[in-house]
Amino acid sequence: MVKAAFVGFGEVNTPKEIIIEKCKRAQAGLISEGMELISVYPVTDDYEERDIKSCINSLRGKDFDVLVLCIAGWIPTHAVVKVAEHFREKPMVLWGLCGWIEGDRLVTTADQAGTSALRKTFFDLGYDFKYVYDIIGLPSRTSKVYNYALAATAAAKLRHARCGMAGYRDMNLYGTLYDGGSLKRVVGPEIETFEMLELKQRYDKITEEEKQAVIDECMSKWKFLKPANPESMKMAAGYYLAVKAIADERGYDAISLKDVDGMKKLLGFPPAPIFMLLSDEAGLCTVPENDSLGSVTQLMVKYLTGQCAFYLEFYEFFEDRVLAGVPDYVPAEVTDGGVTVMPAAFGELSEGILNVSRVKPGKVTLCRLTQIDGEYFMHLAVGEGISPRKWEEAGWTQPAPQLPGLEILLEDVEDFTDKVMCQHYIVSYGDNSEKIINLCDMLGIRVI
Repeated sequence: MVKAAFVGFGEVNTPKEIIIEKCKRAQAGLISEGMELISVYPVTDDYEERDIKSCINSLRGKDFDVLVLCIAGWIPTHAVVKVAEHFREKPMVLWGLCGWIEGDRLVTTADQAGTSALRKTFFDLGYDFKYVYDIIGLPSRTSKVYNYALAATAAAKLRHARCGMAGYRDMNLYGTLYDGGSLKRVVGPEIETFEMLELKQRYDKITEEEKQAVIDECMSKWKFLKPANPESMKMAAGYYLAVKAIADERGYDAISLKDVDGMKKLLGFPPAPIFMLLSDEAGLCTVPENDSLGSVTQLMVKYLTGQCAFYLEFYEFFEDRVLAGVPDYVPAEVTDGGVTVMPAAFGELSEGILNVSRVKPGKVTLCRLTQIDGEYFMHLAVGEGISPRKWEEAGWTQPAPQLPGLEILLEDVEDFTDKVMCQHYIVSYGDNSEKIINLCDMLGIRVI
């Protein structure tokens, strides 16, 4: 739930009933978007400043992530600033309502006189704010207010989010590394590493009954193209319970595991089904290969969209599209027709349970957080995901599996590939660019 303080302003000489009615409609629009409001209106510029003092007292100590300053008519700048200054650490929305048509004439309370007097003042005062104004004859821009408020809520969650990571720097990759200090300062999450030894020790304490319960209650939902080794099923269930126990104890919102050089090489078990269970049953963001900033990007997208924010990696680039897929798993949420799995092995690695589900087509947003010379950037693109042609990755046991993936049509592939930041990108359905841009602006992250 997006929590906001809603303050409606109008000049003391404007008929109070008009300001109240306009604020009521604006408030109702935000509630219909899904916002939880602490509302105070009308606040005027009365000489004794009774309204201003009452508003400040009503909001002081309350729990909210964003301050919506709703300008329902002309209001001298000082009246708004005297309220805003008490909450200057909060992101704000400067929202100007509009007039209306009455018979053959336009009637206005000079809302945009108020907002135009305030916009540069807010900028000069260093407020973190979004400027939104309504237009006569068009729907109220409540969605823009909501999207910015949503970003404020996401930013607040990120400040205290925790990502758990078993091991570090899988395959000695560079693109999955991170700088802990700057990540905490700019974005907020803490990435905590736990050893694979602890994971193995936890696994060894899982009982056969506990493993079987996961198989019966969770893995039985999957469609198996061929029967899997019963021991593989038990290992998946056991390691899932071991990771989940760590995540539950430490409050992790996201998990990454050392995949190739850890789970596969040292423990002899490809972790695809573990990730599936962590995502589908425990509701955690998951990405393989110790992808630090991939994990953080997932949290950003999940907090903004409510989606699982799954990862895809690039296999081929074409003139008008990219082929993006995964060599292991996708969450059940993004499958088209349910979770489909099969036993398979890649190269010299042990046989595991491979997810071969079809991925839902549709409009998608691709994004990736990265750091360049101490500054954070978000690479962002919107495309159309379509079901891919028949394809395979060389090295799988024959007949090779059709890996989960999409061919994603992009407006300018070369522009995208010129800026590509990693093999892993985080995907969500729909055009979520406005929400992501709002959050990045709030955090001081440049969008490219």
